[in-house]
Parts: sequence; C-alpha cells; structure tokens
Amino acid sequence: MHNGSPIRVAVVGVGAFGKNHARVYHELQQQGQGIELVAVVDSNSAQAEAVARQFGCAPLSSVNDLPGRIHAASVAVPTVDHLQVASALMKAGVDVLIEKPLATSLQEADELLQLARAHQRVAQAGHLERFNPAVRATVPLLTRPMFFEVHRLSIFTPRSLDVDVVLDLMIHDIDVVLSFVQSPVKEIRAVGLPVVSGKVDIANVRMEFESGCVANLTASRISTERVRKLRFFQPREYISVDYGRQDVLQFRVGSERALSPEQLQAALAASTGIPIPGVTMNKPAVESEEPLHAELKSFINAVRQRSTPEIPLEDGRRALATALQILSSIHEHSRQALQGLS
Repeated sequence: MHNGSPIRVAVVGVGAFGKNHARVYHELQQQGQGIELVAVVDSNSAQAEAVARQFGCAPLSSVNDLPGRIHAASVAVPTVDHLQVASALMKAGVDVLIEKPLATSLQEADELLQLARAHQRVAQAGHLERFNPAVRATVPLLTRPMFFEVHRLSIFTPRSLDVDVVLDLMIHDIDVVLSFVQSPVKEIRAVGLPVVSGKVDIANVRMEFESGCVANLTASRISTERVRKLRFFQPREYISVDYGRQDVLQFRVGSERALSPEQLQAALAASTGIPIPGVTMNKPAVESEEPLHAELKSFINAVRQRSTPEIPLEDGRRALATALQILSSIHEHSRQALQGLS
C-alpha cells in the first residue's frame, strides 16, 4: 500500500450500483491509478461470479473472506446491511466507502462514526452528486445562497422501492444544499404521497435555515421525464445547475440595483441567446468526468494519504438526519390530513 504498491480494493454488494463501482475500479486499475480490484462479494453467488468474470477478480460470497486480502472497499449492499458489513470491514482494518443513505437510523450512523474513529479508518459517505463536475464548478461561485429551487424527477423503475423517495433520490440534493448553505436547518415543512409503492413516491419540502436561506426541493420517481436541476439566488446573482448535462449558468446584475420582475423572469428562463439588459451571463468551465470516477479516485487518494475524505461520514449523517426529519414531517402532514377528512 505504501511505497507505490497498489491499493487492493473490493466491492461488497454488486447489484445495479455496486457493479458500477467494480467497473470503475477496474477502469482505474487499467489506467494505472495504483489500485487493484481483488474481489467482489455478493450473497447471490451467480451475480458475484458474473461481475468477477467481467472485471477479472475473485468472486466471494461473504465479507468474512476479505480481511487480509484488501486495504479498502466500497459497501454497496442494501442500506439495512450497511452497519453490519462496514463494521466487519473496519474492525478488520479495511477503509470503507459507504453508499448513501449512510444507514437506516441515526443510531446506526453514530455507531459507524464511532467504529471509524476507534479503528482509525478512512470512511467516506457515498454522496455521488458532490462529485458531479457541475456541482464542483459551482462551489467557487458561492457567496450567500438565499433561495433554492431543486427538482429531481425520475421515470418509474421497480428499483429501490424498499425506501422512500426522500432517502432514494432527494437525499442527493439534501446533501448538496446542506454543503452549499453551511447553516443549521431551522424549520422543515413537507408533503409526500405513496402512489405506486407502499412508500412515499413523490415529495416536496420547504427547508428554512438559520441564515435565512429557504430551499424548496421536489423529488419524484413517477415522472414522465427525467429532470435533475438545482437553481439558486444569492445577492445580485442567479445560478442554474443541470446535474444531467453537467453545466452551470451564472447570471449577474452589473449594478447594485435588484433584478426587475422582467429580468428575473428572463434569468429564470435561462435563455442563453437573448441578452438581458443589465445582466451578464457567464458559463463557468466544467471539466466533464463521470462522477463515480471522481468519487472513487478521491476515496483512493484519501486511503493512500491517510487523510480525511472529501465527504466524511459526518456529512452522510447530516444528510440522513435531515432526510429523516423530512419523512417525519411528511408523516405528520399525512396524519393531520387524514384527521381533517374524518
């Protein structure tokens, strides 16, 4: 692991997303990034064997077969198994990247944090959108965000119906907004509905922060179109981020005066071809990269340097705490609505 020897890695859980982790580790290995994909682990032996064959590594059926063979691992098992798997790995001296959401409860999240500290492990939360090139290009533009409008709409698929849309999709945006605002949440008001599953499939939340910032977030997994956009206002600026296209648009007011309603409407339309009086548009350079590549490279770098990862478990806990608050608010709203009908 030191003196230039490769960091040996594994992926635990090679369903749809874990398989992508294995693919990217394999690609990084082929690019000479100083890593070696040693094994994939899955309780479904046929799945483990198929992925292992594809990426030239060993198929294993139990996480207990890993200690001594690897330095680091991606934990991509279902959320209910995160604590058990990550705990076994960290106790065996393995560094971990734990997929989002970090755990099913704050108690489990706190246990993961304590284990990482006790065993001096590099432990990263898998919040992928923070490695989206558009999000990374937006960070230097932040001054004082005051209002967010965020939409994450997905076409229906039977995947992840065991969790609410808040923990499945919205948690990406919760994490990004919390990292941009850097202020405690003061109030949450939310509404959500189960439509095609027994869990919440569409949700809308209004979050108010101590800083005075307000964020409106909408997430749906029953949309007819795929939308992943984040827009926010800060003094004399409006910034639009398209996660999918990986681009950023920045509108700035040249003088101290506020935007007129007409200018505001024009900015909101984000029309790139029509000049808006008194408003300049900037399109910051975005270096295109698959977010998962950036995330896993960052994780491996933290493992190699023995440094705090870009997204520590504390950030994963913070996003989880907010998501659970939102779900609590949704359930309270539903309860009151049902009372009103009775």
